[in-house]
Amino acid sequence: MRLDHVSYAVPADDLAQTVQRLGAQLGAAFSDGGLHPRFGTRNFVLPLEGGCYVEVVSPLDHPAVDRAPFGQAVKRRAEGGGGWLGWVVAVPDITPVEQRLGRSAVDGHRHRPDGTELRWKQIGVMDLMDDPQLPFFIQWLVGGDHHPGAFGSPVRLEGIELAGEAETISSWLGEPGDHPLDEVSVQWLDPSGVDGESGIVAVLFATPHGLVRVD
Repeated sequence: MRLDHVSYAVPADDLAQTVQRLGAQLGAAFSDGGLHPRFGTRNFVLPLEGGCYVEVVSPLDHPAVDRAPFGQAVKRRAEGGGGWLGWVVAVPDITPVEQRLGRSAVDGHRHRPDGTELRWKQIGVMDLMDDPQLPFFIQWLVGGDHHPGAFGSPVRLEGIELAGEAETISSWLGEPGDHPLDEVSVQWLDPSGVDGESGIVAVLFATPHGLVRVD
């Protein structure tokens, strides 16, 4: 299964500083991704080699953030000090996932500052909130050139350090537990060794200046 993106959540007043910090660490510049009006959030994105991307996202002071599961998840992570929110896998058709979970995907959209509209469907954010090791699923409804990971930078996502259980992720994704993602390694950590919390602990990036670990 293909990794679509990883999300890093921060409070709104830390967004610009975090984008600059991560950009300096990785040696590449983020761009303004725009607002998510339905979710009450906004993001900056960094396309990566291979078509995936990094998202730095923050909650807005808007009622939508408390109505939408994604807004709630971002707000909760931001209010908890910020950090890695989760990981997202791309599927060509989200219908089988909807059938398996017994509920419908949510429509998402945002406009880039240049006016380009991005549209997608996503599902699984509520499950991420219950168990942060779980990725959620996304189906893009735009062409490849408009995907946030198009025209990637010379930075590659090398691996993910994930506190959780390979068996749980294998069952959730329907993929082998020892390599659930195409071309991205997953290092499993015992949650008891990281304050008892599951989820992304760190992401490893291969940059022109060497390997960078972002926790």
